Amino acid sequence: MIRLFVPNDLAADTGIVLDKDQSHYLANVMRLKEGEDVALFNGRDGQWSARLQKVAKSGVAIHVHDQTRPQAPEPDLWLLAAPIKKDRIDLVAEKACELGISRLWPVFTRRTVMSRVNTERLAANMEEAAEQCERLTIPEMAEPAALDKVLAGWEPDRPLLFLDESGSGQPIATALSTMDPGKLAVLVGPEGGFDDTERAMLARLPFAVPVSLGPRILRAETAAIAALSVVQALLGDWKLGPRAS
Repeated sequence: MIRLFVPNDLAADTGIVLDKDQSHYLANVMRLKEGEDVALFNGRDGQWSARLQKVAKSGVAIHVHDQTRPQAPEPDLWLLAAPIKKDRIDLVAEKACELGISRLWPVFTRRTVMSRVNTERLAANMEEAAEQCERLTIPEMAEPAALDKVLAGWEPDRPLLFLDESGSGQPIATALSTMDPGKLAVLVGPEGGFDDTERAMLARLPFAVPVSLGPRILRAETAAIAALSVVQALLGDWKLGPRAS
């Protein structure tokens, strides 16, 4: 069944008129007809079944019926990633959403090549990924910021695993095995990696943990996906503290 994220409150026996893009998607791309069913979620009220009532140029009208999944807590897992080329950062946003992050935060480092981030496009990529992977929330899209400013305001009760491409960090599996259940964040550097000043700054922070993904130097997008995959495989949702809905 097709799933759509909507901003509307969801409850039984309510009607919704979808926006232009979603109406076009259902009517012209998926070619759904009146009387066919879709699934809706909004990140607050769980998942609901709904039926197309009217398909018109003015928009698709939908009638909400029954809740099929209740809202449930999801992991409190952040990904901090230095902006990289468009197609690669799009891939990171999509796969990070599938792997359960609750926040994507672009951070500018000393070696970051990209100077601008299209947060609207990244948010749209995550929304589409959430619709397809059957999660009930959309990750928060944080405003891009300089790494030093982000770290200056960091809450110390959230451990930060930073991927140290120099190889001096402990294996990520070892680091995760010693962590108590709760909040977590992963930091991925740019194509050229962190410079010595940044690495020294991170080493001084009590909440920052340098970790390694193995002997090979990985692309930034590969490192992000690999690290989140390990976190999900070893900790899963049960050990990652739930975020407030």
